[in-house]
Amino acid sequence: MRVVVTGAAGMIGSNLVHGLNAIGIDQVIAVDDLTEGMKYRNLLGTKLADYFDREEFYARFERGELGRVDAVLHQGACSDTMEHDGRYMLETNYRCSKRLLDACQAQGVRLLYASSAATYGASGGFRESPECERPLNVYGYSKLLFDNVVRRMLGTARHQVAGFRYFNVFGPREQHKGRMASVAFHHLEQLREQGKVKLFGEYGGYGPGEQTRDFVYVEDVVAVNLWFLRHPERSGIFNVGSGRSQPFNDVAHATINATRAARGEPALTLPEQVEAGLIEYVPFPQALIGKYQCHTQADLTALRASGCDVAFADVDAGVRRYAEWLVGQG
Repeated sequence: MRVVVTGAAGMIGSNLVHGLNAIGIDQVIAVDDLTEGMKYRNLLGTKLADYFDREEFYARFERGELGRVDAVLHQGACSDTMEHDGRYMLETNYRCSKRLLDACQAQGVRLLYASSAATYGASGGFRESPECERPLNVYGYSKLLFDNVVRRMLGTARHQVAGFRYFNVFGPREQHKGRMASVAFHHLEQLREQGKVKLFGEYGGYGPGEQTRDFVYVEDVVAVNLWFLRHPERSGIFNVGSGRSQPFNDVAHATINATRAARGEPALTLPEQVEAGLIEYVPFPQALIGKYQCHTQADLTALRASGCDVAFADVDAGVRRYAEWLVGQG
């Protein structure tokens, strides 16, 4: 099998490349923009058939110059939820994806692509349905716009098209993302640099650190992609989250105890961590008021109905595996 991975040096993309190699798929064409050169580290140890800069790839793929391609795993996007340049966001996340979809259908290539739970935004429901879609930023809107293109053509699509609405993904190979890295990553960094984890205080009717999200470990995201790669008959738009909502306190608690375990220290309860000054609650930022999701939880009904039976780790298990990976990386 010959597979293209766009955004291949990013967090999810690079984990997908490693996952493809792990199941014996070495004919992987990596596509990315390596202006930020240090992202190359995410691809160390992988087996690649070729690499293309994103600008060169789209033009050459549309012209059919890359030879046989069985599937494109499209992870490339601008995922900065604080990016306010709508023209840039729509060109990067919508127009490029539309071009890719059209080229895939014309050439008989399957397309598995990254959507986002940001399409739900201010909604209180998290089903893959228009009444639940109320994005709070242009990033979420750009993803929704492409999802709607896919919805309109699913009935007539000649080849597999599957979109995955990722919830809060965390795990290895996200160090390049800066402020857009996961909560778990920032907690680990804060512990290393400051000896404590900072969480938002009360907001939106939630107590300190009690705002909840659906946190999903990146290896489980990879497993879902690989399941659909093995099932070309399955198309649609699917939530990819753990299906459980956990408070930020759980992430901080798990991060601190995973770090303590690595040092041979005993676990502490959440109140003990707060009392010891390992967790600090800070005032909710003014800049985020009205633009912040206090609760997300993936409805996995459609994913399970497709037959996908991937089991998702909870926060404690995922953070523990992440911390072990980081220790292994030195």
